[in-house]
Amino acid sequence: MKAVAVLGTGSNSGKSWLATALCVWLRRQGVRVAPFKAQNMSNNSYVTEEGGEIGRAQAVQAEACGLKPRREMNPILLKPSGGGGSQLILLGRAREHLPASEYYKRVPALWETVQEALAYWSDHCDVLVLEGAGSPVELNLLERDIVNLKPLRHLDGRWLLVGDVERGGVFAQLVGTWNLLSPEDRSRGLGAIVNKFRGDLELFADAPACLAKHVPLPLLGTLPCENELQPESEDSLCQPYQSNGDREDTIAWVRLPHLSNSQDAHPWLNDQGVHVQWTTSAADLRAAKAIVLPGTKNSIADLQWLHDSHLSDAIRQAADRGIPIVGLCGGYQMLGSILKDPSGWAGDPGEIHGLNLLPIETLFYPSKTVRQVTASWHDAQWTAYEIHMGETERTARCPSWLKVQVEDDWYGEGCRLGNIRGTYLHGVFEAPEVRMDLASEAKLANYRSAHGSWEGWKESKRALYERMALTFERYVDTRPLWNYVAN
Repeated sequence: MKAVAVLGTGSNSGKSWLATALCVWLRRQGVRVAPFKAQNMSNNSYVTEEGGEIGRAQAVQAEACGLKPRREMNPILLKPSGGGGSQLILLGRAREHLPASEYYKRVPALWETVQEALAYWSDHCDVLVLEGAGSPVELNLLERDIVNLKPLRHLDGRWLLVGDVERGGVFAQLVGTWNLLSPEDRSRGLGAIVNKFRGDLELFADAPACLAKHVPLPLLGTLPCENELQPESEDSLCQPYQSNGDREDTIAWVRLPHLSNSQDAHPWLNDQGVHVQWTTSAADLRAAKAIVLPGTKNSIADLQWLHDSHLSDAIRQAADRGIPIVGLCGGYQMLGSILKDPSGWAGDPGEIHGLNLLPIETLFYPSKTVRQVTASWHDAQWTAYEIHMGETERTARCPSWLKVQVEDDWYGEGCRLGNIRGTYLHGVFEAPEVRMDLASEAKLANYRSAHGSWEGWKESKRALYERMALTFERYVDTRPLWNYVAN
């Protein structure tokens, strides 16, 4: 098995994008390719068929490879929950919440888990594409870094380095990273790629010669910034993408402090007659045609933030005016009367009153629900998944919003009362029928779904991956990469 790592000069340089495009390009060459990230820190996660939890980026990359996501693609996932701590997900299974200091004490044992996952892939693919994290030369972390260079050394692989021209100082990024690498690690370099270039690429034509004056690392290409070729982003520094529709037809998504699974908004972005807006403004909520409370890794802390910022008042006032309100996962919990987590199983401990828009209450336990399900709404069926701490019960009569199938049984899921609805399902808006229903209730007169069915949504994602690969092939010299892979 060959191994190619996509390393970055820093966070949000485009590692996930490039790794995804590289996976598709290799697959198009007839190579059995799989994605891998040893340790991820993100609250955007996905549930595999076997019930394992991994980072969304690796799930997207698996799709790009034509594979089903597996827990071995991301053996360690850290989900920040506030207070300097994160929930540890190990080979898909939730473990305890850890402060950063305790996590680093466990690095030797965690490295053994990474090695086990790497051994699995040595028998199941021809090329493993490893996505790095942050920078590979964070000097204070080098001895504890099991994401960037250590897996690559273990596999005797090669790397590509991606720099972010949008931030400025891209030559300093590339030269500085090279100079901080050891001679052994430099010898594994295939080349550098500049990402997110805006404007006329001819104005950057002398970049390879400029870089060659300072380092022997070849510049293999410059990728333009093309917003229409962006799959989901999972980096914590990224702002969720917004659509460009008419602001009079806005669906406002509340950007919670511990926001998770922001990709739930993604299916709306290519639709017409709707503007997706992520916001922390009460004025934006008052002007919106519909409001969505998304998932969170710390429901109690984020609900307290809603109260303190008076956004909760704006949401209740919108509900009183008949504006559709949707709660997803943690946002669903917030729509109820009360949330109780006395032991802090899901983040901050405490008990807090909810928005009182649905007759439900939530109590948190040490167990975590992680499962993939078949969802149904009227005649539509599609695949969705649940990832949540806490159990929610009705305190009064409330019709289910959806139906889900777990194994052979169907049952009602979520709760809908008038213009208020909530669900634990991630991926609920991947069904165009659900989006069209909400758009109709929100009186979005010019709304048009970009997809006629869930299968159409999935096909649009596959087409996007293909276009990413073609962009990669057009702007990057792939010969050094292919010489390594094919020989």
